[in-house]
Amino acid sequence: MLITENARFSVAPMMDWTDRHCRFFHRLLTRHALLYTEMVTAPAVIHGDRRRLLGFSPQEHPVALQLGGSDPVQLAEAVRIACDFGYDEINLNVGCPSDRVQNGAFGACLMREPERVAECVSAMIAASRAAGGPEITVKCRIGVDEQEPSVALRDFLRIVSAAGVSRFAIHARKAWLQGLSPKENRTVPPLDYALVQAVRAENPTLHLSLNGGIETLDAAIRHLDEGFEGVMVGRAAYQEPWATLCDVDERIFGTALRDTCERDIVQAMADYAGQVEAPVKSIGRHMLGLFAGQPGAKIWRRYLSEHMYLPDAGPHTLIDAMRAMDRVPAHV
Repeated sequence: MLITENARFSVAPMMDWTDRHCRFFHRLLTRHALLYTEMVTAPAVIHGDRRRLLGFSPQEHPVALQLGGSDPVQLAEAVRIACDFGYDEINLNVGCPSDRVQNGAFGACLMREPERVAECVSAMIAASRAAGGPEITVKCRIGVDEQEPSVALRDFLRIVSAAGVSRFAIHARKAWLQGLSPKENRTVPPLDYALVQAVRAENPTLHLSLNGGIETLDAAIRHLDEGFEGVMVGRAAYQEPWATLCDVDERIFGTALRDTCERDIVQAMADYAGQVEAPVKSIGRHMLGLFAGQPGAKIWRRYLSEHMYLPDAGPHTLIDAMRAMDRVPAHV
């Protein structure tokens, strides 16, 4: 299956959330959705512990690496390094509004500099092609601060697509770099789906994934039915993973529904926890929402929260949390 087909439904890159343990967990819920790493800066890739920063399990495919940076030379070098790890896509972050990103003059700041972004992606594409690597894509906002989104987004797509990018994920909110926290920037600026829809119609050769405020699988499917080439879901996939992801393969990719349940997922994650060199708290924290909205969900969350940080915590902690659900009345 082509990665552009997988991109019909993707789980957004989320800092401190979509690490390799989270992605392994999500892959148990959907075989076909495109998964993204957390953003990794180009200098970190070049100078840091590459195996720790870029390593992932083969079971995570299809998986995309998101890079942060604004220096074409550094980004090209980071792409060359990443190509050796076998990612299915490499994405440039032009949407993160955090202070750290602003101080580094990349992320959402780059919405003001589409020409620089074009230089960056041109260098990244050349590096990937030379290494036999994957497609280079971009995740962006509709604008920042004082920009008029209807102008900024159109200019951005025109200039960056001319440099060779044909696939964009667009968070349909403006980012306010001053006055709003990163958390507030995910919810406070109003969504403008209509603008992204209009731009999509004006650029039929581009693959545009809609991101921002998509809280359920039903909502994601509605956007696909409206003509979007892809949807990208963030917090909903993390906070309510089973409800959001378990039917994706059947309803979006048209494959047979798997005969599995939440408890099968817990067992699989316990097996995984026994195979990797990581404390179970690093794995269990991604699973707190697995039973969201179901009887016993509070017990599951409470047990994990209280036990996975203890010195004797291990893979058994995940199984114990599941068993704790069976020892209380169903309404708890």
